[in-house]
Amino acid sequence: NYLEIKETLLKEGYTFSSDTDTEVILAAYDKWGERCVEHFNGMWAFAIYDKAKEILFCSRDRFGIKPFYYTQVGDRFVFGSEIKQLLPFQESIVCNRSIAVDYIVTGIQEHNNETFFENIYKLEAAHNLIYDLNSHTYRHYNYYTISFDHPVTCLQTAIEEYKEEFRRAISYRLRSDVKVGTCLSGGLDSSSVAAVASKLYTKNSGKSFTAIHAKSTEKETDESSYAAMVAQYCGLDLHMIEPSAEAFRTHIDEVVYTQEEPFGSPSIFMQYFVMKKAREEGCVVMLDGQGGDETLLGYEKYYPSAYVDIFRRFGFFRALQEIRNSHKNNTKMTLLWIAKYTIGSLFATLRKLEYKRRTRFMRPYRNRFGFLDDLASAYLRINALQNYEIKYTNLPILLRYEDKNSMRHSVETRLPFLDYRTLEKALNIDILHKIKEGWTKYILRRVIENLLPEEVVWRKNKLGFNAPERSWIGRFQTEIREEIVHSKILEELTYKGLLLKQLDSMEDRLKWRLYNIAVWERVYHVKLG
Repeated sequence: NYLEIKETLLKEGYTFSSDTDTEVILAAYDKWGERCVEHFNGMWAFAIYDKAKEILFCSRDRFGIKPFYYTQVGDRFVFGSEIKQLLPFQESIVCNRSIAVDYIVTGIQEHNNETFFENIYKLEAAHNLIYDLNSHTYRHYNYYTISFDHPVTCLQTAIEEYKEEFRRAISYRLRSDVKVGTCLSGGLDSSSVAAVASKLYTKNSGKSFTAIHAKSTEKETDESSYAAMVAQYCGLDLHMIEPSAEAFRTHIDEVVYTQEEPFGSPSIFMQYFVMKKAREEGCVVMLDGQGGDETLLGYEKYYPSAYVDIFRRFGFFRALQEIRNSHKNNTKMTLLWIAKYTIGSLFATLRKLEYKRRTRFMRPYRNRFGFLDDLASAYLRINALQNYEIKYTNLPILLRYEDKNSMRHSVETRLPFLDYRTLEKALNIDILHKIKEGWTKYILRRVIENLLPEEVVWRKNKLGFNAPERSWIGRFQTEIREEIVHSKILEELTYKGLLLKQLDSMEDRLKWRLYNIAVWERVYHVKLG
C-alpha cells in the first residue's frame, strides 16, 4: 500500500523524487520512527541505517513472507535474505543438532527463530530488530498481534465484506510495471485468486492473464483437469508442465541448494518448476494462494476444534447437529472420527510416544518436543489453533518454500490471502460460516461461486501442488539408501544398524527426511558440532 502511504505523506509536506516504494519506506520511518511498519500492508524485509542514532532498524513483515537471516560473529553483525550469504562469516558450517532432530522425528520446521545452521538465526515474523552500532548489541520485539476483536456473525455480511477485502487484496498485488501471472493448482485457493485477478488484469491491461500448472504423473495426485477447467472458464493463458522422475533426480542438488534447509516432501519440486516456467514466460510477478487454508479452515484437522467451539457456545445438541450435517458432504465426518481425531490432537504425550515408536533408530533425545505440547493445547481453541499455525507451524514452512523457489528464478510472488486486513477479516468470521455442512472454506466458496465452474467451487478432494512422490522415491531407492548410508550427521544422530534395517519398510515421508538431511549435508559441506 505504498501509494496510499505516499498520499498521506505528501499531505504532511514530504516530497518524493522517485516512484519507488523504497523511498516511501524511508519517508515513513522519518515520520513515524519504528512504528512506521504499523502503517504498511504488504511484504518486506529491510534494514535502515539511522546515522543520527547510530543504529540499524531492521524489520520483517507481519507473517514472514520475506526472509531476514542474521548472525553475530564477534563485533560483526551480518544479515541478509539468504543463509548462504552468511555462511562465509562462520568459522565452520555446523548443523544445528536440535533443529535436525525436530525435523527428522516430527517433520516440523520453522517453529522458532533457529535455523538448521548453528549460530544463524531468522528474525521472526512481525518483529523489529534494533542493532546498536556502539555497543554491538541488539534487541528485537513483536510489533503486531492478530486481532480477533471484530467478529462477523451474519452470513450475508461475511460474504460481502470478505469479497470486498479479497478483491482489494488482489488489486494491491497486481500493481506492477512488469508482466503478472498466477500459480494454478486447480484447488479452491489458487483458482479463486486466478478468477478475481484475471478479471482485474484483463480489464486494466487488455491482455489475457497467465497461469502455470504443474501436472503430476500419478493419477491420484493429478489436478490438471481442474486447472484446465478454470483456465477455460476464466479465459486464462494456461501453461502446463509435467516434471518427470528424471527431472527430480537431476535437480535434487539444485533444489536443496535453493531451499538452503531440509524440507518436508518432494512436492517442493513442483513449485520449483512452476517458478522456472514463470520466468521463461516472462512472468516476473506471480500471485499464489498460500494462506487460504490457514485463514479459512481448509484442512480436516480443523474440524475437531471447530466443533469444540460450537459445543462451548451453543451446547452439545447443536454441535451434534452440525456434525450430522457435515456428514452430508464429508462422509468422514462421524462422531467416531471426530472423537478419534480430537484425542490424537489433544494429547501431545501420545503423539511423542508414537513418534518415538516410529523412529526407534533415533538416539535418545528426551524433552526435545515440548512445542508439540503447545500445539496440542491450541487444539482446544480454534482461534488459538489458527494463530499458532499461522505463526509457528504450517504457514512459516510454506512461505519459506515459496520465497526460495520463486527468488531462485528472480520471480516475486505475492499472496492476497495474507494481506493482513483480509486475513483478520477471515479469522473474525464466525466458525459456522467457515465450516458448514461438511464444506471447508464455505465462506470462500460463496464469495466466488459465480466466478468459477461449479465443479471447482464445490469440489471435495484437496491436493495442492502434489508431486508423484511415491513413484519418485520408489524409483531411486538405491541412490536414496546410498546417500543415507554415507551421511556422517545421520551416523551420529541415529543407531545406524537399526536405521538401515528399518529403511526398506520405512514410510516415504520419513525416508525422504533422512535422505534430505544427507543431501543437504553434502551440498553445504555441513558438519555436526
